[in-house]
Amino acid sequence: MRNSDFARKSYAFAIRIVNLTKWLHEKKEYILSKQVLRAGTSIGAMIREAEHAESDADYIHKLSIALKEANEVEYWLSLLKDTDYIGENQHTSIDNDCQELKKLLVSSIKTLKLKLAQKMKTKTAEQAEQ
Repeated sequence: MRNSDFARKSYAFAIRIVNLTKWLHEKKEYILSKQVLRAGTSIGAMIREAEHAESDADYIHKLSIALKEANEVEYWLSLLKDTDYIGENQHTSIDNDCQELKKLLVSSIKTLKLKLAQKMKTKTAEQAEQ
């Protein structure tokens, strides 16, 4: 997936999280909404930050942090559902978007780790030949 598509999807997800938070505040829920807001908007921020990573390893690290944040969002969404702050349909809709981001992150991280390992292997082989 092109980086701009990735960034666009994570940004759209962050907007959904902000709107969910506004809705939860109308229901007078402030604690859990703060957590889901922080983690949910962090995903896109880390993906955006990764665009200017200092190295391949730094890029992978930033995407890995985004994946951790997506896992945390899943937790908060489940807790909001199981405590009846959001309904099943609302949970399913936003959780599906979170799952899509997680799949993209996992796929990207795996691909990048393989490329980095191949690069290191090639570099090691070249050094051994010298």
